[in-house]
Amino acid sequence: MSVRSPCIVGVRHHSPACARLVAARIRALRPRHVLIEGPADFNPRIDELFLGHVLPLAIYSYLSGGGVQRGSWAPFAEHSPEWQALLAAREIGAQARFIDLPAWHDAFDDLPNRYADAPEAQHEARAEAYEQALADRLAIEGRDALWDHLFEQDVDDVSLAQQLQVHFEHLRGADPGSPGNAAREAQMAQWIAWAMAQGEGEVLVVCGGYHAPALARQWRDVADAAACGEPAVPQPPPAPEGVPLRHGSFLVPYSFKRLDAFQGYASGMSSPLYYQWLWESGSAGAGLRLMQEVAQRLRQRRLVASTADLIALHTHAQGLALLRGHAHALRADWLDAVAATLLKEAQDAPLPWTYRGMIRPGTAPLLVEVMDVLAGDLRGRLAAATPRPPLLDSVEHELDAAGIALDGERTIDLLADAGRRQSRVLHRLLLLGIPGVARVQGPVLALSGERNERWRLGRPIEQMAALIEAGAYGATLADAARAVLEEKLREARDDVAALAQGLNAAAFAGLAAVSDVLLADLRAAIATAPRFEPLGEAIGVLYPLFRHGQIVAVAGAPLLAAVIEAASDRALWLFEPPAAIAPSDAFTHVRAVVALRDLLRGYAADRQDGASALVLEIDRVLSVFARKLRDPAAAALSRGAALGAILSLPQLAGPDGDAFDLSAALALLNGLAADALGDALSGLLALAREQIAQEPVFVEGMDALVAALDDEDFLRALPALRGAFAWLPPRERGRLATLLLRLHEATHLSPRALTAALPTDVDARDIAQAARREREVCARLQFWGLRLGVEEPA
Repeated sequence: MSVRSPCIVGVRHHSPACARLVAARIRALRPRHVLIEGPADFNPRIDELFLGHVLPLAIYSYLSGGGVQRGSWAPFAEHSPEWQALLAAREIGAQARFIDLPAWHDAFDDLPNRYADAPEAQHEARAEAYEQALADRLAIEGRDALWDHLFEQDVDDVSLAQQLQVHFEHLRGADPGSPGNAAREAQMAQWIAWAMAQGEGEVLVVCGGYHAPALARQWRDVADAAACGEPAVPQPPPAPEGVPLRHGSFLVPYSFKRLDAFQGYASGMSSPLYYQWLWESGSAGAGLRLMQEVAQRLRQRRLVASTADLIALHTHAQGLALLRGHAHALRADWLDAVAATLLKEAQDAPLPWTYRGMIRPGTAPLLVEVMDVLAGDLRGRLAAATPRPPLLDSVEHELDAAGIALDGERTIDLLADAGRRQSRVLHRLLLLGIPGVARVQGPVLALSGERNERWRLGRPIEQMAALIEAGAYGATLADAARAVLEEKLREARDDVAALAQGLNAAAFAGLAAVSDVLLADLRAAIATAPRFEPLGEAIGVLYPLFRHGQIVAVAGAPLLAAVIEAASDRALWLFEPPAAIAPSDAFTHVRAVVALRDLLRGYAADRQDGASALVLEIDRVLSVFARKLRDPAAAALSRGAALGAILSLPQLAGPDGDAFDLSAALALLNGLAADALGDALSGLLALAREQIAQEPVFVEGMDALVAALDDEDFLRALPALRGAFAWLPPRERGRLATLLLRLHEATHLSPRALTAALPTDVDARDIAQAARREREVCARLQFWGLRLGVEEPA
């Protein structure tokens, strides 16, 4: 159905009386659309306001890039009319929308608080003149006292609405408003006209009282509102240099201290805690709370507040209320009574509740404490997963607490607690990509054991803009860095190596926790990883962090546990099927099996001690290794590595009671072709060199196997065999050489005869081929009865 005009409720921001009126009007009128002065770009995310936050909170909007930096807050307390409008609209099922320009718009230039009652400096004089004339006529000192006298008493909604309308019409008068206000009102008028054009029911508008008279006139002048559709949110122009500007809005926790006109920006109503009491308990209850809290604070500060003083305070406040025509004592009555009964000496400064702004020098300490009580220290808290506030304050606090000055190069001792804390702070800034924070030198892995890292620190001009942009990620440095980390991990989820690098960066930054949603995403991504080797490399990096990462505060982290469990599960699926291994992947393939073996070994030890936070299936891993060993179609390198893993875990019994010993190793090697012999031996030595390399039985069997090779097979096997023995450290190669010399009764030779490196221009295969040709020549000469060498004299 169509309606003739919208119901426009002009309010004073954070006024309990206006908040009650707005809620009552919405419940009585039951409009289809509730339009609220607020950033229209936040409409797609308006449901974030109902996530269960603890008020006060604010919508923070920012614009940055190309040298432009701008931010503005739209704060909400429980007693804010805008907040009650949101709640009431949700209660009746109305469509709630914000209808003002985004706070990054030019209209908000130098206006940090959307809900400041002042209509910009150049147009404030007229409004102040009207209010001052009214206050003088009523013999009231101060704008806040005037407002309370006129509107914050207990009156019926109809009378209150009429009084507010008359008051705001006189406040605005014929003033066209500043260009900024004109732009905002044009945008709000478009929304009103659009909602009216829908013909779906009543439309109720909640806006600052200064704007209400103008909107009541302007919405009718919007042309073709029905045809134009929902008003578009203006987008910022590109920066002069052509660099796109970054802008957005998100929720931030706010505080009564910042909401208070004496402590923060001009925000409508001072003493927010008093008005919260007024909202909760009415005038009489708020007065009692005021007296109780003031008495408690003054006594805590050892200021004069005797029982007789409090009786005098109460009596004086009630007398002032009667004299001024108030049914119950209001804020100004109580504060004037404080000054009359508790203040024992005269002061030069005016009483702080008679003006707006910061408390002036010379104000008595007792009055400072009283005003601080009424401001309150309530701080908002956002629900989990809500976008967070800017990082500026948090970063400065973290830097100061860690003793870091961004003023040049700094070397950090990673083995000292203070140094590790400094490193975490800097790595978090590094994750955020903050200019002026560069790591010049340091370890690649978080648990590498290197002692020092070197940083180059500074405060370039662009640092502030970057911090403002990064503020969209979180309220604190840790939160923001974690959010960026999660973003990077999501981007890297299809690249396991990059994922491992990201988690290593998380260890440097001391970020052990991420959201459950990300954990689920990572598990799902790893479950589709296509290759075995990167998964093993990731396990090799992450499991030491999980098990021994106390120094970087990530030991036992659920994030690492989730990735390790998913990676090991996927790695086993990829390891078991037969697959060819490219020569370039041979080393990483073996290292991946080593990582799986180390994971299983550590998990078994921790489980025995009852200390493991992982969930792994030991029997499944051993079964996969056993099946891989027995699979003749599998690559020899994989079969040898699988057997080596089993041999290196003698404390773990196979699921089927299988026993594997040195005979199994020799049986595997004897069953392979010559060109696969070295690959299998590489896997064995990489995983189980401690178990087999110094065992005489294995050495004898291997020697017999090599000796049985013919020349062609030996030449085919030689390169891989030499590569296999490279897995032995120099000392162990020397011991193996000693065993071989003893086996061939050549102990007169030094082990160096077998372990000495060949000249760089000589290839072992060339030597073997030359020896084979020499044997062939000797055999041919012998066939013809010829001998080599010098003939002995007769």
